[in-house]
Amino acid sequence: MKKKWNLLVMLLVLVVGGVLAGCGNGSGGNVDIGIVLPTKDEPRWVQDEQRFKDALKDSDYTTEILFSQGSSAKEKENVEALLNKGIKVLIITPHDAAAAAAAVEAAKKDDVTVISYDRLITDTDAVDYYVTFDSIAVGAAQAQYLVDHAEGKDVPLYLYAGAASDNNAFLFFQGAWEVLQPKIADGTFKIANSSVAESMKDKKDLSRAELGKVIGQVTTNWDANEAKNKAQTNLTAVKDDMKGDVAVLAPNDGTARSIADVFKSDGDIKNYLITGQDAEKASIQYIIDEKQSMTVFKDVRTLVKDAMGMAVDVLDDKTPETTGEYDNGTKKVKAKQTDVIVVDKDNVQKELIDSGYYKADEFTGLK
Repeated sequence: MKKKWNLLVMLLVLVVGGVLAGCGNGSGGNVDIGIVLPTKDEPRWVQDEQRFKDALKDSDYTTEILFSQGSSAKEKENVEALLNKGIKVLIITPHDAAAAAAAVEAAKKDDVTVISYDRLITDTDAVDYYVTFDSIAVGAAQAQYLVDHAEGKDVPLYLYAGAASDNNAFLFFQGAWEVLQPKIADGTFKIANSSVAESMKDKKDLSRAELGKVIGQVTTNWDANEAKNKAQTNLTAVKDDMKGDVAVLAPNDGTARSIADVFKSDGDIKNYLITGQDAEKASIQYIIDEKQSMTVFKDVRTLVKDAMGMAVDVLDDKTPETTGEYDNGTKKVKAKQTDVIVVDKDNVQKELIDSGYYKADEFTGLK
């Protein structure tokens, strides 16, 4: 009898514990909104996680955030786990734009609304909405900064790109190329590290396949170590006339810092201009210290607000507001676009400190 009583008590504890565990914001039980982010290994996505948590503190809907850690298989597992918890809306940033199609198609079979977050999932009709910064404008802003600040003629231009598996990498590079190409053609820049890009220097409008060929040669895969190794290889291979004062198109802040460190350590590089994006804390310090030239600030607070606003509209049986559409290869996906801001040493105080995005005491050297 005592054994039976002990067993009953244990079962009661488990049941009560399970109920309590399910009372948090997505910690157990049913979940309304599932969020899948690509990796915890990049500051950008840890930053997004915190912004989502901040946005959800007072929400009446339950949520859960999972990370895929750079694995499409893990990404699919995460989506399946969230589907098993009864989600009604899935917000997902794909690790691989095409491979994520299988995961979101499983969600659609369960009548879940799919919101592609920051990166567009391609080659499927299972995406309902896309929340994004204007990715072509990001690349164009990076390139325009190089154009505006380069001096003289025949400035060596080093091109780097994101991952070929990420649709955004194509959009960023497309935007940059459309600005840079006329300045390559007129002799302002000379391409230093891409024979493929050099072969297309007289062509402003590149096809998807042509963009893919260039990106394939200059990809960093969004990886700081890969960017460092590629930059070291490039500087070892080029002749002296490809050094001196140079311009560098780096796709994001993580890769920009790695590439900048390599260029700064090369005694034959006199000065370098280098781009970035995401306004990561480490890169803001680099900008203050004049080791990185600029970053494209994409206010994640706004992007998160847009994504959550869309999700809540869906849950409230309302039609989300959209401002455009993107072709993902299978359908035109309705999108909500957020503006971007160029930040360099001259306006970092105004755009990032005075706006409350960061605190001044998080950095050294601010005036």
